[in-house]
Amino acid sequence: MRLNKLELRNYRNYQELILEFPNRLNVFLGENAQGKTNLLESIYVLALTRSHRTSSEQELIGWQDDFAQIKGRIERGTSELELELLLTKKGRKSKVNHIEQKKLSSYIGQLNVILFAPEDLSLVKGSPQMRRRFIDMELGQINPVYLYDLAQYQQTLKQRNLYLKQLSEKKQTDEIYLDILTEQLVDFGSKVLANRLQFVKKLEHWSNDLHGKITNQKEELAIEYDASLPLESETVEEIRNVFMSELQRNRKREIFKGNTFLGPHRDDLIFKVNQQNVQTYGSQGQQRTTALSVKLAEIDLMKEETGEYPILLLDDVMSELDDSRQIHLLETIENKVQTFLTTTTLNHVKGKMTVHPDIFYVHQGQIERKET
Repeated sequence: MRLNKLELRNYRNYQELILEFPNRLNVFLGENAQGKTNLLESIYVLALTRSHRTSSEQELIGWQDDFAQIKGRIERGTSELELELLLTKKGRKSKVNHIEQKKLSSYIGQLNVILFAPEDLSLVKGSPQMRRRFIDMELGQINPVYLYDLAQYQQTLKQRNLYLKQLSEKKQTDEIYLDILTEQLVDFGSKVLANRLQFVKKLEHWSNDLHGKITNQKEELAIEYDASLPLESETVEEIRNVFMSELQRNRKREIFKGNTFLGPHRDDLIFKVNQQNVQTYGSQGQQRTTALSVKLAEIDLMKEETGEYPILLLDDVMSELDDSRQIHLLETIENKVQTFLTTTTLNHVKGKMTVHPDIFYVHQGQIERKET
């Protein structure tokens, strides 16, 4: 999979931009706050229809503009696709080969990307919410139907929590509607959990292999899905039975507190290095190596699931890694994936790869291709 052409209109600080990418490694060079991250973000948004930096689409639209447009020409196998995303104050429209896609699941998955930014090095030590978002974004690209189930779960959860609060405040007394919402929550939540469990098992396989290489086989990495439910099976039906049973058992407490205590929205990941919880007992170096292993594992995992390598977006992450980890990262991606990398210096790239990069100099929202 490759992105051959990118067009932006009124996107953040880019009023109009057309770039072509004939090579696999593309480096965006420039000082901070010039628009390098905005460029990588636009590719991410083109793939997933939303930003990793903000939940407000208005922030993506240029100042005093009414809309923003992102277009991309991608190569998949032997065919080319035209993707287009239009962002307005009223919402967004997505097109594949000029045909509007009414369902998100029909659009997401056309362009698969992996973003690696400095904050991802905090994946291990960061909040459970950060790790849940990581699962949702990566799994959603592999299985767009998962995003539908997740969205339905989150919407039902919001309605259920609102009704629980009304019951706790004695504004409602009828629990029949709560039964309906619970049934819906369990249906969608069971599908979400089954997909997550399968994804984490595959992620562990690829992550452990990479982690062993980075640490010269001195460390073994394990990833556990830390569910709020006592799960013993990965099948949707078995998960559903446990989920329903636990909600019924906790109903009085949930009504009293006005909140849903159990479900995918409360789950987490546990990372273990040599059978020890690296989140609690690992050094900063171990935590960073674990995060790097997990992020790089997505490359082979996506290839296994979709048949093609994704596009890799490295947002100023090289400066956060020592030389050893830089080399492992570059060796993993070399001759494998198309990569877009932002940096303030070429020292992280020159002499460490055999692939000749295209250099784009970024200054105040203007981009110039440089000869190297």
